[in-house]
Amino acid sequence: MAGERARFTFWIKSAQALLLAVAVCFTLGATDASSRFNDLNHRLMCTCGCNQILGECNHVGCPNSAGELSELRAGIAAGQSDKEILGAFEVKYGAIVLAAPTGHGFDLVAWIAPFAVFAAATLGTILLIFRWQASNKQAASTVPVTGDEDPADKARREQIRRDTGSDGGF
Repeated sequence: MAGERARFTFWIKSAQALLLAVAVCFTLGATDASSRFNDLNHRLMCTCGCNQILGECNHVGCPNSAGELSELRAGIAAGQSDKEILGAFEVKYGAIVLAAPTGHGFDLVAWIAPFAVFAAATLGTILLIFRWQASNKQAASTVPVTGDEDPADKARREQIRRDTGSDGGF
């Protein structure tokens, strides 16, 4: 019993050490200027009209990306916060420069609307399926259960089976 407890404690401590090592690896360089530059230029759009992320604008002779990237470097070098830099770009170029809409005001609709439409479509589909099942059960209950079948219906089914090569099943 004591041996099992010691092994369990060993595995718990090992898992904690592994999680700590992973956390340290992910936070290394998180505040250095090059990683901030990379993060911020992926949160901005190039304003030349190419509809590409600023850091990935790769068309030849782009008139705007070099200037915008140098503005971004200057903001980071001046010690501005990410929020200040993004705000300055938004003031200068408009909200179109932001790669993702903000999480407040009318822009919040851009985040919520796709999920709301998906949820409404899913709910509508589920309700439609239940309605079809209910009408199918109702139609099945109106079919006579007796073994008496009209000979004309029987002949018609047999003709359809011969014409289509089907036994009526799927």
